[in-house]
Amino acid sequence: MRFGGVAVLVALVAACGPPLPANAPGSNLLAKNVVTSDGVVVTSACTPTGPELCFNANDDNCNGVIDEGCGVGTGVLQFMVAWGDNPADIDISVTDPNGAKVHKSNRSTPTGLQLEKNCPEDGCHGQNMENVFFDGNEPARGKYIVEVRLVDPHGGELPVRAHLSARVGNRTFAMDLTLAPGGAQEKQGFTFEL
Repeated sequence: MRFGGVAVLVALVAACGPPLPANAPGSNLLAKNVVTSDGVVVTSACTPTGPELCFNANDDNCNGVIDEGCGVGTGVLQFMVAWGDNPADIDISVTDPNGAKVHKSNRSTPTGLQLEKNCPEDGCHGQNMENVFFDGNEPARGKYIVEVRLVDPHGGELPVRAHLSARVGNRTFAMDLTLAPGGAQEKQGFTFEL
């Protein structure tokens, strides 16, 4: 995966999410040196649309948590991609600073990353999303790589539009992806340092 320009993220990350007490889990976490794939732009820290909606990979109520109350795992690190009712098969993977990678064939890492749902195979019923979260309080420090890949369009409309959100501590940010077979649009994402 080739990553292009550095995303200007400091203002977005600082602006979203309620302040946590100094000793709360995740209160000291901040995404630094965020770099996105060519053409991918950070679109929002959160989208203040009211109550939290499920399976859209948004922090709709701007409380610093993605899709809480929807039966998905959350943690001080969380990465979610959603693509609605498009029948395409999209996969998310996250590589931690130790080189451990969580993906559909390896749903957990020794460092605590967990993948839940592998849509559409896991019976997602038109609410296609995949979610990776950290199960713990102190994630490994260093570089993380978040990749979203179009595996098979399954006859769905191209390009496949997907929404990718990330939670780091009590702050969220998001980006819209446009995925198509072959070339740079087949795999997109971002890297950051913790």
